[in-house]
Amino acid sequence: MAGAIIENMSTRKLCIVGGILLVFQVIAFLVGGLIAPSPTTAVPYMSVKCIDVRKNHHKTKWLMPWGPNHCKKLKDFDEAVSRQIEANDIVFAVHIPLPNKEMSPWFQFMLFIMQLDIAFKMDNDLKENAEITLDVSLAYRDDMFDDWEEIAHAIEIRKLKCTFGSPKTVESEGRHYDCDFLPFMEIGSVAHKYYLINIRLPVNDRKGINVGIGEIKDIRLVGIHQNGGFTKVWFAMKTFLTPSILIIMVWYWRRITLMTRAPVLLEKVIFALGISMTFINIPVEWFSIGFDWTWMLLFGDIRQGIFYAMLLSFWIIFCGEHMMDQNERNRLSGYWKQVGPIAVGSFCLFIFDMCERGVQLKNPFYSIWTTEVGTELAMAFIIVAGICLCLYFLFLCFMVFQVFRNISGKQSSLPAMSKARRLHYEGLIFRFKFLMLITLACAAMTVIFFIVSQVTEGHWKWGDITIQVNSAFFTGIYGMWNLYVFALMFLYAPSHKNYGDDQSNGDLGVNSGEELQLTTTITHVDGPTEVYKLARKEAQE
Repeated sequence: MAGAIIENMSTRKLCIVGGILLVFQVIAFLVGGLIAPSPTTAVPYMSVKCIDVRKNHHKTKWLMPWGPNHCKKLKDFDEAVSRQIEANDIVFAVHIPLPNKEMSPWFQFMLFIMQLDIAFKMDNDLKENAEITLDVSLAYRDDMFDDWEEIAHAIEIRKLKCTFGSPKTVESEGRHYDCDFLPFMEIGSVAHKYYLINIRLPVNDRKGINVGIGEIKDIRLVGIHQNGGFTKVWFAMKTFLTPSILIIMVWYWRRITLMTRAPVLLEKVIFALGISMTFINIPVEWFSIGFDWTWMLLFGDIRQGIFYAMLLSFWIIFCGEHMMDQNERNRLSGYWKQVGPIAVGSFCLFIFDMCERGVQLKNPFYSIWTTEVGTELAMAFIIVAGICLCLYFLFLCFMVFQVFRNISGKQSSLPAMSKARRLHYEGLIFRFKFLMLITLACAAMTVIFFIVSQVTEGHWKWGDITIQVNSAFFTGIYGMWNLYVFALMFLYAPSHKNYGDDQSNGDLGVNSGEELQLTTTITHVDGPTEVYKLARKEAQE
């Protein structure tokens, strides 16, 4: 009887395949740890206080902090008071990047957070639950002497969360509040060489705009972008892995279609997992080098969401199809209770992403976390997704327990078989359990490396060798899931060998009565593997 390659391949060949996959896994980690630089770079920017003199026939509304056409600057606000310059005439200007540098499309995205330096003053105290109104504009140019072109302009409100560690007395005047960072801006592409940010703090006493926000001394920004070297390594991995998964996927489905029976649900799900992996692998990011595609971050989130939803669904169906105490298998509708939470959770995260990065396609300064309604909505989506994830893992743990219990129970009938036949089925069950443990190990490694990358400094240094932990996490985990999907499609493809045809019953030590019993017990149930058929037959009985 024909089974899957994992059941018909000799142990020696299976170990060789496993060894090769392990070597590629180590290479994936080493590529990120030794070749690629850190995934991102954080660059601090100090804004320059410019005087907006457009009322005195200034030629442009864009104020440059430095360069040939730099603005008229203020050293501090004491100078503004002495020169009788109003707050509405002051613009905080930030040029990106720093002098004598250029931005590059290889940076992929820009994320900015804001920090306010607010000093305590008795007659201008920071009131509780204060909100700051920002009039922000973003422009670009590709030559130092070109005119600035506007990208976006918006009026944004941010809540100030500040603490003051000293008593609010006259002696404490001039000391700074300890304020949380504020989300400022996110752009999904870096298509231009130079960017300019102008920030105004409009004051309107009658409307209460920017009143009671303390004495703002400076505005600092921290810009985070992807490293160009890491981007090149990442693109190279995608370019290499795409044809690898595509080829094995075509080969796998061709083997399925050559079967005399129709594909079963498990085989279809494995193929769908291969499609989702190919979808996430296709290196469409190469086009972002030549095109200003600001939607690439959102598109990347959607691709990852589809893959992980498909992966979680595969685990549920893989376990369910091997359970022996359920009657309606090989039907997707039989898994609605288990797959339902995955669909609901994925939909909630998709809506959350659209509310954040979807809106940022039009307004890069928008953040869903800046308002109470937005924060509550975002938290609601995340909580619902978290509940669905917990329900999913409860279902999964229960099903894995059921599968292992039932498979172990079936082993009690093995001693009645001849030695060769018993060893054969013991080997099949061992390989099935080993694959389940490998799946668990892959999930555990993803969580472990994520935690390690968060709690470490980003790199480890051993002598003269520096290992970039964060880069190794990205490339290693990405390579691991590709190898996992590759191994599934290879090992669960139909084998061209027929167990029992290549070896006579005499070689196995099996008499005709036992062979007939095994045939009537197992082989009339269609399925990809003999363990699968064993489980399916038990369910039908």
